[in-house]
Amino acid sequence: MREIVSIQVGSFANFVGSHFWNFQDELLGLGSNPESDPVFKNQCLNMDVLYRTGETQQGILTYTPRLVSVDFQGSLGSMSSRGTLYSEGSQAPSDVVTWSGSVSSHASEPHKKNLFLQSLYEEEQESFSMMNGTTRGENDSQREIQDKDIVECLDNGVKFWTDFSKVHYHPQSLYELSGLWTDMQDFDNYGIGRDAFSEGFRGEEMCERLRFFVEDCDHIQGFQFMVDDSGGFSAIAAEFLENIADEYANTPVLLYAVRSPGSYMNLKSQKQTIFRKLHDAVSFSRLASFSKLIVPLGLPFLSESKASTYLRIENDKPYHTSAVYAAALHSTTLPFRMEPVGPIADSFDVSGAVEINDFVQMLAGQARQNTVAILDVAMPAPTLNGKQGEKSLLGNLQPLTPEVAEDAEDFQAVESMVVHGALGSDGHRASISEVKDTVNGIYENAITRPMFCHLSVARCPLPIPLPFPSIFGNFVGQHGELLSTPIVSGSFSRGSIDVHSIPMAVRLRSSSAILPFLENRLVNLRRFGLERGALGSELLRNWGFEKDELYDIGETMSKMVSALNPDLQLSSEDSD
Repeated sequence: MREIVSIQVGSFANFVGSHFWNFQDELLGLGSNPESDPVFKNQCLNMDVLYRTGETQQGILTYTPRLVSVDFQGSLGSMSSRGTLYSEGSQAPSDVVTWSGSVSSHASEPHKKNLFLQSLYEEEQESFSMMNGTTRGENDSQREIQDKDIVECLDNGVKFWTDFSKVHYHPQSLYELSGLWTDMQDFDNYGIGRDAFSEGFRGEEMCERLRFFVEDCDHIQGFQFMVDDSGGFSAIAAEFLENIADEYANTPVLLYAVRSPGSYMNLKSQKQTIFRKLHDAVSFSRLASFSKLIVPLGLPFLSESKASTYLRIENDKPYHTSAVYAAALHSTTLPFRMEPVGPIADSFDVSGAVEINDFVQMLAGQARQNTVAILDVAMPAPTLNGKQGEKSLLGNLQPLTPEVAEDAEDFQAVESMVVHGALGSDGHRASISEVKDTVNGIYENAITRPMFCHLSVARCPLPIPLPFPSIFGNFVGQHGELLSTPIVSGSFSRGSIDVHSIPMAVRLRSSSAILPFLENRLVNLRRFGLERGALGSELLRNWGFEKDELYDIGETMSKMVSALNPDLQLSSEDSD
């Protein structure tokens, strides 16, 4: 067993994580359902990589994500911090023996379960009734109406990431940051979060929860770390990562830095602009220094991007935007839990299994030591239909990483591509060899090609669970096929009732196309933080950064830029 321990830090990271775990839960359910599509029952995915088995005090077996989630106190909505499977036990009221005066208690009203969470509770009660020999039926039309109500309720009313989570969590998984007397809107910069990890026992408690899951592993292959790096959670994540680097030095960290469109707020003053640019520079540098590979995710206007060509997204809804990033991360991480197979790929439903350490070494272990990767997605992926399909497959891969150069030629680029659930020209589910032949044909006929490309293929598509948002356009069919004519309906957006699964293609690439992202952060750090009389130097001091530390950050980022910039490499060689 080569287990993965997942970590989610910050609000938007947990929104993404909630969708991610919903995909896993849906795969588990479809895999055990005798009436589901056979492709879901023969996934060739080892879910034990992400999940652990356990047992409640009542002797009920559990299967929960190997996860540590960190967020604000009160961010769990109607869910208990101990999850939903394990009883919290009764707590007797404590007597106040040192105070003789009157005592008053003030308690806020608990958040009510929405229609979706109520339906989950009713389904569990129904399953318990069936176990006890009693049943209560419900016909398909009633279920369909209820599902439509649930989808509508979620599209209009999600406030917390737990509002649409269909997963049971272990009591050690959900950690709330208590004692932070800061509004969420003010927790928006690296400096304000820098001491939050070390204050009180927060850091120790978070590390202890992580240790619980790590010690439960036989042979951990790595950490899958997601952080909302748009504010103070970036600093908390950096401190957490530093502890991980000290305690688990030989275990690789694959870091996804995610942002919602809402974090790219309209900056109304020069001070706010400098404030944001300096945060982006120091946040990225600190996070990158503690991870083997960092993948920035989060477009300012996802709905207007080419990645959303077949989607209908509302940028101001984290419930919408996080679903796209979660789908891409699910696809990207499939090779880590694929079952290794023999050389004859068509005898199996997966090909291209790889572990995190080998994956990281492949993308980040080159001579130039590039540690930043670009994530591209085609959602849904187009059908494979000859030359036209070959062109559209690459043409539909669009970056979810911001500030990426278009059409950058990099002959030293290294790529990892994952294609799963691909459809053939006649609508059939393509075989492993068909996908491989198509992708190989693309690279053989390409004018520019990467130095190396690793391909992973699975026949199992991305399942669309009920609480997935209605973000598909009316050119997307029931199985994710791209239609030539739109479906005529009362709504331009389609959800889980209409679309049951979709083919996906994703690509992680280590390429010089990331240069604008790096250069912008380096230039802003020098201009607003390091130059004589820089307008942000006092701000950085208030954030706890000494001059020497800032110069080290600038030097590190300068080396990353120099390693990717051919002009700088040439001038360096000439000077020798």
